[in-house]
Amino acid sequence: MSKNTTSIQTKRLVFCAMAIALATVISVVIKLPSLPNGGSVTLFSMLIICLTGYWYGPTVGLITAFAYGILQFITGPYVVHPVQVLLDYPLAFGALGLSGFFWKSKNGLLKGYVVGVLGRLIMHNISGYIFYTTYVSGDFGANMTAIWASTVYNMSYILPEMILTLVLIALPPVNKVLNRIKVLATE
Repeated sequence: MSKNTTSIQTKRLVFCAMAIALATVISVVIKLPSLPNGGSVTLFSMLIICLTGYWYGPTVGLITAFAYGILQFITGPYVVHPVQVLLDYPLAFGALGLSGFFWKSKNGLLKGYVVGVLGRLIMHNISGYIFYTTYVSGDFGANMTAIWASTVYNMSYILPEMILTLVLIALPPVNKVLNRIKVLATE
């Protein structure tokens, strides 16, 4: 392995570690009040994780996001069903790494962020479906109510953060800074 290749890998590792650390601090310290059963808007923490996919592509983005999900479980687990551990932490937060599939496309950060966040929402919804439907009678109406409850609950904190972040990313000065950071991370 050449010295240049080693320095590139080290730089990626450092940027990804910094993203995980920053997103973790934001999610723990700078968050709006939590909802009664968990979940909260954590001003831009999902963006920080999606940036790693935007910088380095899907493999690095998915690995970084998966690691972030494990750290989220370690720092503040909220578990009500065993399957939830996998779905609500490494898989849900890992979905943020889907942003990497758009790293080379025009408006890649916007597209990747939306796909990553929707991926997270889907994982949380599946987890909620499993949890809620195990506690209802099993008839179609009760299951549909449980599924709807899970969807509304998860959307109540994920969508506001997504909208706030999309507004932030759309601001020209912020977009310029994010593009400059990408250059620093990848050159």
